Amino acid sequence: MSTTEVVVTGLGATTPLGGDVATTWSALLEGRSGISTIEEDWTAELPVRFAGVAAEDPSTKLERHRLRRLDRTQQFSLIAAHEAWRDAGEPDVDPVRLGAAVSSGIGGILTILNQYDTFREKGWRRVSPFTVPMLMPNGPVAAVALEFGAQAGAHAAVSACASSAEAIADGIKLIRSGRADVVIAGGTEAAIHPLNLASFAAMRALSTRNDDPQGASRPFDANRDGFVMSEGAGMLVLESAEHAAARGARVYAVAAGAGYSCDAHDIVQPDPEGTGQARAILDALADADLKPGDIAHVNAHATSTPMGDVGETVAIRKALGDAAADSVAVTSTKSMTGHLLGGAGAVESIATILALHHGQIPATINIEELDPGVVVDVVREKPRELSAGAVAALNQSFGFGGHNIAVAFRRP
Repeated sequence: MSTTEVVVTGLGATTPLGGDVATTWSALLEGRSGISTIEEDWTAELPVRFAGVAAEDPSTKLERHRLRRLDRTQQFSLIAAHEAWRDAGEPDVDPVRLGAAVSSGIGGILTILNQYDTFREKGWRRVSPFTVPMLMPNGPVAAVALEFGAQAGAHAAVSACASSAEAIADGIKLIRSGRADVVIAGGTEAAIHPLNLASFAAMRALSTRNDDPQGASRPFDANRDGFVMSEGAGMLVLESAEHAAARGARVYAVAAGAGYSCDAHDIVQPDPEGTGQARAILDALADADLKPGDIAHVNAHATSTPMGDVGETVAIRKALGDAAADSVAVTSTKSMTGHLLGGAGAVESIATILALHHGQIPATINIEELDPGVVVDVVREKPRELSAGAVAALNQSFGFGGHNIAVAFRRP
């Protein structure tokens, strides 16, 4: 393990709960849902007519010419990255020592679909000349790297709903390797479109609680019926501890380590034994030089799907052991944000970091009857205080294809 310590000095987000970190965090502590009915005619024939639309549209923060040249994923990534950069104090860093690791699970899907409609209805001459750079899966990281002049490397891991957690893990490695002093890391997604809703609905992955959208995302609840699609982005400024100390930066947390694994079980369903997820957790602990008893809090992937939530709690207990697992406070902020797909891991890492920083864990909302298969202590009804002696917390993200990522954060 590298001896280089990596710290978090800046946070940025745009989510269904708010257009920045402060409003998103406030809403999480209030237990407020960001899910609402989609008021568009195209939802009429769909089995799912609600989603977590970003609370602030990018058009309120970006100039018109940039909106035309950037896919919505890229728009979100720039908005969140700028907030994180300002929050970090706009570090003075040599461009060849600045890196970017920004991911999306799907990429510029709205551009693909909209430009195909243009091509079909109006002909090829009306297709935007910016279509290719807008639809590229690496488009968000390219936009961020160009914006901030990041020359140490621009990485775009694509691992479905684990993508932005993997980007943060890659950012940690980029600094530890000695290639960069500062890395802008995170993820983004913008996929609310009739085809995407129809596709996830066809595989029975989405909740169909059209009469109660705010109560639809209900991780760990016995009557959960699927996830809620959302959009937005989360960004972290990662920095070597030495570089941060030299400029007197405020440190939120130590990005202590990360673990990776693959279930190799099924393209969609997680391994019900939780073996791969547990291995990712154990690898994160080893990478971070932490013991199971050091983990006081887990922000779970828990999407509100029938298969995933219970299996994740089994994996937590398997990895940490009974004694440590009994003392861990687990929550799922997806109950309020919905599922940001490739952007989820970054937004939930921000929630994990702020739980450590402020000593408060947001509650999981919409649990009316806890699933009897849940074998961990789930924070519900109201936020819970995190003890002053708490050492570390985990954020967990899992994706279609069997991707498992766990990122460990520790108090400075």
